Amino acid sequence: MNYVTTTDGVEIFYKDWGPKTAQPIVFHHGWPLSADDWDVQMMFFLNQGFRVVAHDRRGHGRSSQVDGGHDMDHYAADAAAVADHLDLERAVHIGHSTGGGEATRYVARHGTDRTAKLVLIAAVPPLMLKTANNPGGLPLAVFDGFRKGLADNRSQNYLDIASGPFYGFNRPGVATIPGLVQNWWRQGMMGGIRAHHDGVKAFSETDFTDDLKRIQVPTLVMHGSDDQVVPVDDSARLSVELLKHGTLQIYDGFPHGMITTHAEVVNRDILAFIRR
Repeated sequence: MNYVTTTDGVEIFYKDWGPKTAQPIVFHHGWPLSADDWDVQMMFFLNQGFRVVAHDRRGHGRSSQVDGGHDMDHYAADAAAVADHLDLERAVHIGHSTGGGEATRYVARHGTDRTAKLVLIAAVPPLMLKTANNPGGLPLAVFDGFRKGLADNRSQNYLDIASGPFYGFNRPGVATIPGLVQNWWRQGMMGGIRAHHDGVKAFSETDFTDDLKRIQVPTLVMHGSDDQVVPVDDSARLSVELLKHGTLQIYDGFPHGMITTHAEVVNRDILAFIRR
């Protein structure tokens, strides 16, 4: 198994497939999942001739279940440790949900010279929490509910999220796909509850405004209009206004987990963006 050890001693698991001379695509996963959530994308882009890389965030998946460092600064630094270890150049970074925040901070603070393009999918930037300066955000009580659900019964909480709003299976006429629910649950339960608990604060209270303003590379912002987890009006629509070279693509009716439920469309549009 492939691991890189960070400066604070955390072992970060990563996958690295494809020709080492090919342009790399680096995938940043959502909460509370792992690199496995990118299976469909990794196989698609591998078959298109790219080098594909994905890592498990600290405390998630196969990476170390450490006590601390569950914040966006450490997440971005861990991603940088992987990119530096693999000497990735001209990379396209793709982040989903919390991974969109991680990718944003990585590119803004670590990866300017190594990054060719950025893709944010159903991503948390610029800020999820409702504040005086972000009146359209979600109340703190929403995220307190996430934390309570973890503390009370993490396993059932994950089943409820996956079978409900994440993939839009709670919408009328949308059939639940048991395999997706089970795989979401499996990935979540691989990680540590401490990391997942602290990660709620990381994805909900981190303000990425300055990061978005710093990013110089072309950035594609993709979001579903029916995202029940990260509402589009207070995320994608605001992010693209802060980016110097941002392009917004909103998908009618797509849910938060669009990288899985609508992988064919997502993969097609990312490929076109990379080749543009």
